[in-house]
Amino acid sequence: MGALLSTGWGAVIAQAFPPKPQFSIEEIPDLAGRVVIVTGGNTGIGKETVKVLLQHGAKVYLAARSKDKALAAIENLRSETGNEAIFLEMDLTRLSSVKKAAEEFLSKEHELHILFNNAGVMIPPVELTTSDGYDLQFGINVVGPFYFTQLLMPALVAGSKTSPDHHARIITTSSSAAYLDTLHWDTFVDGPARRQQTTQALYAQSKLADVIVAREFAKRYADQGIIAMSVNPGNIRSDLHRNIPPFVRKLLFAVWLWPIPYGALTQLWAGTMPEALNYNGEFLIPWARPGKCRAEAYDSQIGQRLWNWLEEEIDAFSRSAGSTS
Repeated sequence: MGALLSTGWGAVIAQAFPPKPQFSIEEIPDLAGRVVIVTGGNTGIGKETVKVLLQHGAKVYLAARSKDKALAAIENLRSETGNEAIFLEMDLTRLSSVKKAAEEFLSKEHELHILFNNAGVMIPPVELTTSDGYDLQFGINVVGPFYFTQLLMPALVAGSKTSPDHHARIITTSSSAAYLDTLHWDTFVDGPARRQQTTQALYAQSKLADVIVAREFAKRYADQGIIAMSVNPGNIRSDLHRNIPPFVRKLLFAVWLWPIPYGALTQLWAGTMPEALNYNGEFLIPWARPGKCRAEAYDSQIGQRLWNWLEEEIDAFSRSAGSTS
């Protein structure tokens, strides 16, 4: 039974019904002076994360694609918290937009203390791709956040030097779906192999990739004061389920999914609490507990291969962008 609960559907089911939270947002320390980015902060778990950060005094940049939706969320959060987040426009389906967002942030801030790579997409139609030709889920969930994090690394390193705990943190929102499939290397970009995959399998591999990339950031930047973790936020009632048929979605909301505030707990613990510094590179599970992902997540050769692939893609984009500028 123990082996079953650490892999595949056994882990998914076990983490869908976690024990009562032992962590409360009231335990979060004062975050005055901390600069934070939350991607996908205009809705769902991201918006709840921004709300709690604002309540604890952080300076929060809310990164989102839709300006109208982001500004509406910022106004709503201001009325709830008395504090105002700052809009950072970023479309993860376009690497040019990711680059522009990072440049805009760096023009305003020299330090970044916490980066929540929270934005994501789940099971859209398989035909959809990013403007750069990636599978939509792999592009939004993996490639875009990787590029954004790399561009922000100088600010994160600087932030580690002024943070009260002498670390900056990168928190990536993964999923229990990470347990359900391996990486299919020929499906990251559009082509016949990708079209033969189910959208569920493409989602699962993107969320496993999130765990792997977070571990690689943890290994590569630990000596510069960077802490990186990935989290399964739990099964949460959010807009992420918009692509699920209405009847199924209604059933899930009734028996399988938790209210949004629960979904923010694990990433808030990872991003703010002193104890989380002990879990660099780890995969956290609901609610704010250390866990273990599937075996591939801890394979150094797979981690190196995925890191190399991502770097090559970003280098190719940078060369292309440079030649057309």
